[in-house]
This record gives sequence, C-alpha cells and structure tokens, in this order.
Amino acid sequence: MGSDEAVVRAKVRQLERERDAGKTKKAGRPPTIEQWLTTWMDTACARKVADGTMSPRTLDDYRSKCRLYLFPGIGKHRVDKLEASHLDALYLSMIKRELSSGTVLKTHRIISRALKVAWQREIVSRNVALMVEPPSAAEGEIEPFNQAEARALLAAAAERRNGARWSVALAEGLRQGEALGLRWKYLDLDTGVMKIWWQLQRLTWQHGCEDPHTCGAKHHRKACRKNCTTHKNYKRGCPKPCPKDCRDHAKTCPERTGGGLVFREPKGKNKRLAPIPPPLIPLLKAHRKNQLRERLAAGELWEEHDLVFCQENGRPIDPRADWEEFKDILTAAGLRDARVHDNRHTAGTLMIESGVHPRVVMELLGHSSMRMMTRYTHVASVLANDAAKRMGDALWG
Repeated sequence: MGSDEAVVRAKVRQLERERDAGKTKKAGRPPTIEQWLTTWMDTACARKVADGTMSPRTLDDYRSKCRLYLFPGIGKHRVDKLEASHLDALYLSMIKRELSSGTVLKTHRIISRALKVAWQREIVSRNVALMVEPPSAAEGEIEPFNQAEARALLAAAAERRNGARWSVALAEGLRQGEALGLRWKYLDLDTGVMKIWWQLQRLTWQHGCEDPHTCGAKHHRKACRKNCTTHKNYKRGCPKPCPKDCRDHAKTCPERTGGGLVFREPKGKNKRLAPIPPPLIPLLKAHRKNQLRERLAAGELWEEHDLVFCQENGRPIDPRADWEEFKDILTAAGLRDARVHDNRHTAGTLMIESGVHPRVVMELLGHSSMRMMTRYTHVASVLANDAAKRMGDALWG
C-alpha cells in the first residue's frame, strides 16, 4: 500500500508541476499519426497555401507522400506514442523498396514539420523526428543535350506550331510551367528583357464530398489475376490495387475542389528577370504575328489569356499535351528520349560551357543556392582541364 501511495503522490506532484508551467495535457485521447497529419494538412498547410507562403503543389506532394508512405507505415500509432525506432523502420522499408533517397528525405521532412507543429501546440512533449538522423538525398545525374543536339532539336521544332516555345526553353532554361505561363505583357522585345513572373500548373483535385471512399467506389482498382494478360505490354506491369480505405479518384467527384490548370506567381528567386538572346527576338516577333492571325481566324472562340504559347483558341496548353509535343519533336529530330526538364539542364550546361560564371547561371535559372550548381560538375571538369592547359602554357610555354 505504501508503494502505491508513493506512486500516486509522485503523479500528483508531476501534474502540479505541469499545471504551474501551463503545460497540462488536454482532455481526450491524442490523435493517431494519420489523424494528426490530415488535420495539419487541412488546416495549417491549407492556410499557408491560401496566404501564398506555400505552393499548392507542395501541399499536393505532402498529401501524396502521406497517402503512399506515412499513413500505411506509421499512421496507426498514436502521435504521443511514436518512437524514433518507428521512423527508422519506415525509412528502412522505403529503402528496401528501392525508393529514391530524395523521396525518403521528403517523407522525413513532412513528418518532422507536422510533429513540430504538434509540439508547438502541446499535443506532444517532443518531436521524435529530431532524434532520427535525416536520410541523405543523392544529387541526381542530368543528361543535357550537347550543342549539336540542341540545334537539331530547334531545327525540328521550327517546323511546328509554337516552335518558338522550345527556343525559349533552351535559351532561357525555363521550367515547363514558366514557359506555358509566359505572358506577352512580361516580354519587352524592344529592350530584350523577359519577366518570369507567372507560371501554369496542374493541381490535384480534392474531394468536396463527405464520403470520399464511397464517392470514388466505382473507380477503385482491384488486384489483377496471377497470369494477367490485360497489362502484359505495360512497362510498369499491372497497376497497384487501391487500398481498402481508398479516398482517391477526386477528379470524378461532383463536388471536387482545388484542382485543374491554374496560374500562379513563382516563389522566391523563381520570380526573376532574364535577358533575351538577340537571335531569339525576331523568332518571338514572328511567333506573335502568327498568333494574331490565329486569333482573327478563331473569332468569338478565342479566349484571351495574353499567353505567349497557347492553343489555337487562346486557351492554355495542357502540360501533358506539351510533353507529347516534345516527344514528337525528339523523334523528328532523331534524338534520344529525354524529359522536358532536360531542356533546362541543357541551357545551364551550354551557359557554363560558353564561359558564363556559375553564379550568373544560378540567377538566370532561378536556383535558390549554389548547391544546385553541383549537378553541372561534368562541365566544370572540362573547364578545369582547359584552365590546367592554360596554366601550363603560361608557366612552361
């Protein structure tokens, strides 16, 4: 009886200390990781999107990582019972599934930020993510086109509608969304300056109904049979079946919200000024004349968005259609397969090969730090060899 009384008194003293410090726990059962992450994304993160401090694409990525990795891996744990060992086990399982190191690191950052807010609101007494060494993300290799390949790409694109779109991509190193969201009012073809102040993005739809699982029921994927012949020619094999509590397929929801093509301003250094190479100016002027003819032909069907690159009726170009156009151009030019984003890496590579200082390249491409320039080390090594040769000539003639 004495020991029980001592335990009770110790607990009472602990409660009194918490009371005096203003840290008494709230009544009720703490949420699970899945419940807290959902609440955090739907409130704190959604508010940041609304006030412009967070990109909608960032929140989409949070939701995706939670649905794919955090909910299945640690979602059932109570937020106050989560241990560092649970996170270690989650990251190890992701690595064994051969997921990229960047994906593992992003997942860690999401749970760490969510737990930080939980700690700030006194839902938990510590952020256990700080007790786990963050996974390191390896810098991915890039495969830019060389000068001859870039010129072949431009020659093939010149024969197509909106061909100047690819000249801008290679000359300015714009991201896909920046190129598709470029507006005429941000181009000064007299002074040769481009304002990269707008971008086009496709956002993921969210359910607006009360029961997302039932809403998307008819679209839930079931597991294929063992010897499935339907998907035998698919590169990725049979599609994964939906989980039992699937809440996806929001694009079919009658009350869907927050998705589709949207225009928005870039964040940070992504909003920038860039000089236009002189040979590109006449190409853009010719493109504008062609677009004016299309506008007259479209008549009342034309939708004015002031876009430099648009459909024949003035509407924005879907990023998927832009991707397909690029693949057709690669085939026509006889070039290897590549990503649309590789045009951006090509621009950075050609600038450095032409002797442009890496910091200037960083500013022109809108990178946030010089660390991003490490991916161009293959160019730096060529320049270093040239520098060594020049030093040899200077010292030993």
